[in-house]
Amino acid sequence: MPTVELIYDRQCPNVTQARANLLEAFAEVQLPARWSEHLIEEAPAHARGYGSPTILVDGQDVAGASPGEESSCRLYEAAGGGVTGVPQVSQIAAALRRAQAADRGGWRLSLAVLPGIGAAMLPKLACPACWPAYAGFLSSLGLPFLIESAWLLPLTAAFLLVANAALAFRARTRRGYGPLGAGIAASAVVLLGKFAFDSDVAMYAGLGLLVAASLWNSWPRRRLEACPSCVPSK
Repeated sequence: MPTVELIYDRQCPNVTQARANLLEAFAEVQLPARWSEHLIEEAPAHARGYGSPTILVDGQDVAGASPGEESSCRLYEAAGGGVTGVPQVSQIAAALRRAQAADRGGWRLSLAVLPGIGAAMLPKLACPACWPAYAGFLSSLGLPFLIESAWLLPLTAAFLLVANAALAFRARTRRGYGPLGAGIAASAVVLLGKFAFDSDVAMYAGLGLLVAASLWNSWPRRRLEACPSCVPSK
């Protein structure tokens, strides 16, 4: 469920229409109408500097505007030309669909940790009798050099970098940068445990932390309750 916020001024004459457009956009994308509202002077840090009314979906303005230094009444481009005082239903609906697509991709992004885990664990789990089989498999792929220990460190580091890039992607709209920090720490523990101290305990602890960071990053956020005073009773 995307995080939707309405930023407004008490004296703004367009707030009621903005709420109506929100309701229509939620209905269009078949999502429950849930959002939070902030007065301009009481808005959280990420929502400051916008005019009234402003609608944010996962922290991003539906019209693509960036916050400015001053807050004032806003004007939006109308679909048929000219200007209007509220975001268009189509703009809000498009932002909701993008947020839905990004949320669905969260679990797929979590799979990016698997190559790093595999690269870190394979040499530790493989017995000497298995190395010919792995060498034959990599040779069939045209990658026999990867079996050499000289390539193991850069290969593992590269896969861990991919995993952390997945944690960083759209971090602000997911769980913030906490999972990324945990992923970086986990990668450091894996590399040090495996290549500096030859410690299986440290390596497995780092891999466990990396998996936990991935699950944290993809875990659904708590849904916002609808504002009773915002939604018409009908």
